[in-house]
Amino acid sequence: MLALLNTYLLTRRMEIRRLREELISRTIQQELTQQQSFTDPLTEIYNRHSLEDMTNRFISQAQRSHKPLTLMMIDVDHFKDVNTKFGHLTGDVVLANTAALLKQSVRGSDAVFRYGGDEFLIILADTSSGDSGHVVQRIRAGLAEWNRAEHLKGFELSLSIGVAEWSEGKTLDGLLDSADNQMYAAKSDQKLSKGKAAGV
Repeated sequence: MLALLNTYLLTRRMEIRRLREELISRTIQQELTQQQSFTDPLTEIYNRHSLEDMTNRFISQAQRSHKPLTLMMIDVDHFKDVNTKFGHLTGDVVLANTAALLKQSVRGSDAVFRYGGDEFLIILADTSSGDSGHVVQRIRAGLAEWNRAEHLKGFELSLSIGVAEWSEGKTLDGLLDSADNQMYAAKSDQKLSKGKAAGV
């Protein structure tokens, strides 16, 4: 009887361990799937699908803490030229490099998104539109370093940036419109006078 009881207990223990391992494995798989649904596979930053949820969290935090919040819309200038001259694989590398540069230019408390195509978004926590200039300077320094390395012969990487600060009552669509308008103004300024402060 004792031997049977020991065998039964051992079998039950092994069964419980197997079920626990399956549960842990399933939980990890679910978390991974959820993370992948919010992440752009090429650039490994947040994708557009996660924008609304993330922005709502940032806005809620800004409301609670009474601190500023700023959104930056960023576009890679002349990106079609990269695909035309160097091919789409090189274009993908440029996008991945741009995403990495943007991530290196912000803090861990901020969020970087691939908005679509060659457009990116950054949400800067506890940052006013005026203070976002520090981030622009870091992006500019990163671009200069990238271009000095001459990754693409005959092509200089540049970005146009629009900035919009959140205020009470402002919606995500309103923020995006404001940042988008500023970004296109920066792009126009670059065309009129290369090197103006509006573009990077």
